[in-house]
Amino acid sequence: MSIIVLTGMVWSLYKLSASLTLASASLPLTELAVSPGKNHAALQNGTSRYKIVIDPGHGGKDPGAAGASGKQEKAYTLALSKKVFDQLRQDPVFEVFMTRTDDTFVELEDRAQIANELDADVFISIHGNTYKDPDVSGTETFYYADDSFALARKIHGQLVKSTGFKDRGVKKEGWKVLRDSKHPAVFLEVGYLTNRDDETDMLSEAHQIRTAQAIANGIKQYFAEF
Repeated sequence: MSIIVLTGMVWSLYKLSASLTLASASLPLTELAVSPGKNHAALQNGTSRYKIVIDPGHGGKDPGAAGASGKQEKAYTLALSKKVFDQLRQDPVFEVFMTRTDDTFVELEDRAQIANELDADVFISIHGNTYKDPDVSGTETFYYADDSFALARKIHGQLVKSTGFKDRGVKKEGWKVLRDSKHPAVFLEVGYLTNRDDETDMLSEAHQIRTAQAIANGIKQYFAEF
């Protein structure tokens, strides 16, 4: 095996180790845990839990969209993701992880890789949408693999009811974090930060709590049908 190949392998292992460290940087692993196991029989025996990876979009040097008020998407996705984490951790059948827990930049390819290495049951990437026309608004949910459609549909239905935003549907799209995921994965565009009305709601604490509960409920409904 050539020195170049060996160097590449060492670098890949280093990046993965750094990514997994980042996922639990701010909270100890026991604090990050809270999700259902691999099957209901195992859950009933208390021997397994479902692993959920929550991915707050953007972060660090990547601010994401600039909202109507000028506030950055990366702050919104982190705030909402933490609330989803808090909702799920209340249920002992879930073990929950986040790809970032502060304003840190995570490489796009590392986000799904974190979930893959954890052998997560689902991967949820959270975002706020943007468009040049400030009148465009609404909630839309993306998936890529066919086995992700049921998860996308469950969460999307809950989001539409909770946010009160226009239903822009569940759509198939090849975003990298979805393509790279080995397990069911969805990409949530909760609302349009460039729409003043959407943004006002999205940045409010009460709306974020309701939205987080909706995402958690969608995840629970998905596993309830296994």
